[in-house]
Amino acid sequence: MSAVDLSDPSLYTNRELSWLRFNSRVLFQSQIKQRPLLERLKFIAIYYTNLDEFYMIRVAGLRQLYSARITSSGSDEMLPVDQLESISNHLHSEQKLLEKNYFEIIEELKKENLFITRYRYLGEEQKQKADRFFHEQIFPVIIPIAVDATHPFPPLNNLSLSLAIKLCDEENEDDVKFAMIRIPRILPRFIEIDENTYINIESLVRVHAQNIFPGYRVVSTTYFRVTRNADIEIEEDEADDFMEILEQGLKLRKKGAFVRLEVEKDADSELLEFLNKYLKINKRDIYEYATPLNLGALWDIVGNKNFSHLLLPVHRPKSLPPFDSGESIFEVLDRQDVLTMQPYESFEPVIKLIQDGANDPQVLSIRITLYRVGKNSPIVKALMEAANNGKQVTAVVELKARFDEENNLIWARALEDVGAHVIYGIPGFKVHAKVAQIIRRDNNKLKTYLHFSTGNYNEQTAKLYTDISYFTSREEFTDDSIAFFHILTGFSKKQKLKNLVMSPTQMKSTLLNLIKQERQKGEDGKIIAKMNSLVDSDVIKALYKASTAGVKIELVVRGICCLKPGIEGVSENIRVTSIIGKYLEHARIFYFKNSNPKVFISSADWMPRNLEKRYELMVPIYEKALSYKLYDLLNLQINDNVLSWQLDSSGEYEKITPKDDQKPINSQEFLENYVNKIYKQSKKNRSSGKKKIFK
Repeated sequence: MSAVDLSDPSLYTNRELSWLRFNSRVLFQSQIKQRPLLERLKFIAIYYTNLDEFYMIRVAGLRQLYSARITSSGSDEMLPVDQLESISNHLHSEQKLLEKNYFEIIEELKKENLFITRYRYLGEEQKQKADRFFHEQIFPVIIPIAVDATHPFPPLNNLSLSLAIKLCDEENEDDVKFAMIRIPRILPRFIEIDENTYINIESLVRVHAQNIFPGYRVVSTTYFRVTRNADIEIEEDEADDFMEILEQGLKLRKKGAFVRLEVEKDADSELLEFLNKYLKINKRDIYEYATPLNLGALWDIVGNKNFSHLLLPVHRPKSLPPFDSGESIFEVLDRQDVLTMQPYESFEPVIKLIQDGANDPQVLSIRITLYRVGKNSPIVKALMEAANNGKQVTAVVELKARFDEENNLIWARALEDVGAHVIYGIPGFKVHAKVAQIIRRDNNKLKTYLHFSTGNYNEQTAKLYTDISYFTSREEFTDDSIAFFHILTGFSKKQKLKNLVMSPTQMKSTLLNLIKQERQKGEDGKIIAKMNSLVDSDVIKALYKASTAGVKIELVVRGICCLKPGIEGVSENIRVTSIIGKYLEHARIFYFKNSNPKVFISSADWMPRNLEKRYELMVPIYEKALSYKLYDLLNLQINDNVLSWQLDSSGEYEKITPKDDQKPINSQEFLENYVNKIYKQSKKNRSSGKKKIFK
């Protein structure tokens, strides 16, 4: 090891470029011919939405670094200017594949009698219907805007869609003017002309543009979309009222610097020049699309129930033993710990835990951390009911949860209005831990019931994201959970817990020690870790050292991975795979062979922000049966040969496919079938009077 410099930039992949490769794997899903057509279209929507956020946050941040002449970067030491150039090159090149996949899918959809088209391709009867829609629903709310010396260029909202227009006076062809039509977001992105035909709204607005500027002739038009810097900077130390300053930040988000311009292909050069005179977008950040813009809105079409046969079969999450008995969750947890896997198993027990706590007269207190909870949250409603019932309710609502700030503000105020104690996070940190604590009186003693999760308290994402929920009343966690909430809600110098592992004070050092412990065992060491992202250079160095000592390391990293596996003398014992499938892999599960306990779940990825800038929890799984369950899950995923991609030493990914003598293993499909099988057996046993299914 002495001959290897583990700080060598060549041993690390750039974070932003690694993320781009992840999104490329998402886009790849849209070209798999065996996948149902709307399922393929859905992945185009996901790819496009991902890209919007990447530009609003990551590219915007790089531009700020470049403007400030800051050259320091990650462990790969790639300069901001080089990153921006590489990002642009990658995306302009990949755009061709996006367009190819999109047009291929909509051509195939025609065979299924589903049409996604433009106004000019409609039949006469359909055009008349579209025209009526325009005059009744669009014309009253669109905004025509003149731009000249007396009419300033208008403020454009982030991700807004508009039509730029070049006009000339009908009586004087030399009198050229420029104008715009802003298309409000309240209007549908794709207009449903009839039950099987959609058109993009801008093609309808364009055909009626001539009538919006009487006395002028439309020379040319181009639809365009702008992206702004959406990263909110808040000086928390100067904020007397954090909610007020966050609201101000949300308003400023709409006015952030322009970072990207999307226009239709072959746009009039004068119109492009007109737009960029005001937007001042770097040429590398201008993208000309043959497809409609904002393909993220394809979700509206994917959700058309008339064409559900063009999606994968819907899996209905199941409640399995012991949560299928109908008894109180407190009674269940008095007997045993329970671990569930979303979205295969139902999220209902999580909701029921809070609802039971709200209505049980023996419950005194409910505490919970809320990061992303959704717009119609049954959990928050249960918390409000608990407060109305006289329970002591404490909610740590993270107002800095990006793009959920407004929703969290609404819920925070609603909770305050019913008398709940609401904490708006910790200055300088985000509270990302997922924990609920219920304190209940039991035979004149207080007993603590806990729920820990790798995912959010959000019943909608629980149907789409794979996560782990852990329910327990173990005394080992009682004092730690109380101390954790005291740290969040009060002043405390006690920043370490005994059994639970907390960041920013404990988790990184604990992980490094666990990796070191495996390293000391040499070839008898083994690590399996599943997470969303691996970026932290100290953790990567520790994994490199363990690899050189002979430790076998399996990493299942869905998104960003800055570690390079397979480098001789450094990482030849490390294998990295990424699973992209029907569900978004979101659980964090860690296995260390020589640890006691061996298995942990966590809300945290192995990134500096999670380990150093957030309050997170890593939970040891003491119950052996549950530990084995998680270990089996990890082994299922590292053996997946249908949804997996393998990372090589250059930072590129290769799709894994079953060999001739191998049985195909689709880990997500396997878990669906596994849960359905147990559910059927459980139902059969209940009807026959049997109480137990398995030990």
